[in-house]
Amino acid sequence: MHCSYFDAGLCHSCTLIEQPYADQLAAKQAQAARALGDRPDVQWLTPVASPESAFRNKAKMVVGGTVQRPTLGILDVEARGVDLRDCGLYTPGIHACFPRLAEFITLADLTPYDVPLRTGELKNVLVTESPEGELMLRLVLRSQEPVARIRKHLPALLRSIPQLRVVSVNLLPGHTAIVEGEREIILTDEETLRMRVNGIDMYLRPQSFFQTNTPVAAALYRQAQDWVSGQAPASIWDLYCGVGGFALHCAGAADEVVGIETSREAVASAELSAREAGLSRVTFEPGDATAFALAASRAPELVIVNPPRRGLSAELCGWLESSSVQRVVYSSCHAGSLARDLAAMPSLVPRRARVFDMFPQSEHFEVLALLERVHRV
Repeated sequence: MHCSYFDAGLCHSCTLIEQPYADQLAAKQAQAARALGDRPDVQWLTPVASPESAFRNKAKMVVGGTVQRPTLGILDVEARGVDLRDCGLYTPGIHACFPRLAEFITLADLTPYDVPLRTGELKNVLVTESPEGELMLRLVLRSQEPVARIRKHLPALLRSIPQLRVVSVNLLPGHTAIVEGEREIILTDEETLRMRVNGIDMYLRPQSFFQTNTPVAAALYRQAQDWVSGQAPASIWDLYCGVGGFALHCAGAADEVVGIETSREAVASAELSAREAGLSRVTFEPGDATAFALAASRAPELVIVNPPRRGLSAELCGWLESSSVQRVVYSSCHAGSLARDLAAMPSLVPRRARVFDMFPQSEHFEVLALLERVHRV
């Protein structure tokens, strides 16, 4: 993949872009195998490749420049805006909306936030595209002051980008490096973006998490569904369930499926998906995964975990190790934390594993592993 931004030294986010893609994929497979250690009983399936470009369904663009000439991209070392609208990672639908968003910034008089001076309003623009080409737009602001102007000019924005379904404002008042704040103001009648994956409708709300690479996410869910269906467990927990991707895909394999997620927005989305699909045996609850497990009166036969990069808590690893859970499907975005958690759960042994290249051109990837309990003498 060629990138003029990389060649010009403007952006080096794609650290592996100069390597042939086949070499990237082989290196990730080798890295995952090294992280799991010498485990001859693990069956490694063929890695799932991604399109090399135009795979990102989500753009997180820092806004710089001026009202008349805004930049959408990143900030350089001096906190000046670097425009990356032509980045090859984003889907065509996201690319097409960038010029219209720049025009809207000028029309609504949204002053880009100046990091050194700590002045201005518009910090980030977050855009997500569904598999059907519909869009969600989130404008991250320092304060609520520009909201009235955004509402006034919103009809013009919706006309210029007909694919827009959900538009919101996120408030991030502090001078901080994080991308978004806690408070969200929905500006459109629609509050969710439908993400249809493998024939299942999932719903994304502004503060919910969804995998960045839709084709690879679809393959990830299919693989988990295949492994779980082959075990036919009576009960399943999906911990860190997000908008319910794993639970919804595995709903037909068990009599009872429970999804646990800290984000109430994500839980509401997952519940909507289950209702629309008529999945009465699937329930979702807001809560902490570790606290839920420790407080439960009984354990399920199978647990699916999809934790953040830091992995599982020591307490949850300890509970899984001592519980009656027979199998764990572990989806990890960091092979190192997966290896650490496996060491803390020696009775749960990986039998199958597969690399899913969610992030081509970078060192990041996803690993899915099927763990089975071994009763040691």
